[in-house]
Amino acid sequence: MEDLGEIGRTEGVPGINRPGFSDADMAARAFMADRMKALGLLVSMDAVGNLSGLWKTGEGPAVMVGSHLDTVPMGGFYDGALGVAAAMECVRALMDAGVTPPCPIEVIATAEEEGRFGGMLGSQALAGAVDPAWLETAVDEDGTRLVDAMTAHGLVPGAYETARRNPDSVKAFLELHIEQGPVLEAEGIPIGIVEGISGVFKWSVRLTGVANHAGTTPMDLRKDAFVGLVDFARQIPAIIAGAGTDQSRVTIGAVELKPNHPHTIPGEAVFTLIGRDISPDVMRALADASRRTLEAVAARFGLGLAIDEQSWLDPKPCDREVIAAFARQAERLGLAYKVMPSGAGHDTQFMADLTRAGLIFVPSIGGISHAPEEETAWSDIEAGVNLLLNTITDLAAR
Repeated sequence: MEDLGEIGRTEGVPGINRPGFSDADMAARAFMADRMKALGLLVSMDAVGNLSGLWKTGEGPAVMVGSHLDTVPMGGFYDGALGVAAAMECVRALMDAGVTPPCPIEVIATAEEEGRFGGMLGSQALAGAVDPAWLETAVDEDGTRLVDAMTAHGLVPGAYETARRNPDSVKAFLELHIEQGPVLEAEGIPIGIVEGISGVFKWSVRLTGVANHAGTTPMDLRKDAFVGLVDFARQIPAIIAGAGTDQSRVTIGAVELKPNHPHTIPGEAVFTLIGRDISPDVMRALADASRRTLEAVAARFGLGLAIDEQSWLDPKPCDREVIAAFARQAERLGLAYKVMPSGAGHDTQFMADLTRAGLIFVPSIGGISHAPEEETAWSDIEAGVNLLLNTITDLAAR
């Protein structure tokens, strides 16, 4: 982990910077490939950059274990990388103990999970869920095309279908990840067993009023788009109380005011609206309630309203047998655990379309992630990796 954590560090730039298909990301893959080879694993990389290390201990489907190596800009030390290193450590520990699982164990480092070009390309390719139109048109914030970034590193975006795995070849997928939230630390619990990954809908909302002079236009004659935005934001707790659950999240994350001038009434407010929940029915209820509230706000303040429903990703439950195996082995190890949802997206949600998939969390100190201050106690990591190890052997034997 410490050696891997040096890849993507730049003097004067905080945190770790390994965006998907950057030089640093590919250097991390090369580093991990060398470590896999040193363990005697069969190492390969597919057309989209997924790195595989196969310990072929037997015939039949493999238990696949891993996570991702790329980071967000100015990201943290543990996000993703911990899951890959943990998988490697489990294989090494089994080898050192002379334990030979009855089926193959495959360590996987997925490609472009974090979202430089949209996210989770590697796991989508493994599960056969890649949208070819997105693959061809995706660009990052600087305008770099995904296909160009891939081909620059010898990958073959047009051959993405060759990365798809046969479901009969994978017995289960396991992922260890930092929680990226405050719950486990706040409750003093070392392990989170994820029951499912929240679905997400993303809207771009536009409220249109009239831009006018801020000094000469009376307050009661204004059509202020920002006032409409604020009034809607104020009602988000009521939307959740009426249509959601304690697992619901509704967030306005980005706002643009036009003309955005100190002496001009905002004539337009454009903002993102992100809704999440573990239930598709609750997600739909949140979306419907948000739309009704926006329509009422627009009518109240005399504003135009346009909603661009940009994306909808259904919630994904984790496999019940894998959840049971995690719980069984946590109890065997004497580890307290909490069954909980994941509010963030992970590779597990696409791998669940391929095979039985499960995800465990270890606590994030202060709930901080996607930042240089991201930290998890090594004692909690030890607990998580031991649970991962025991669950690998549990599922391999079944």
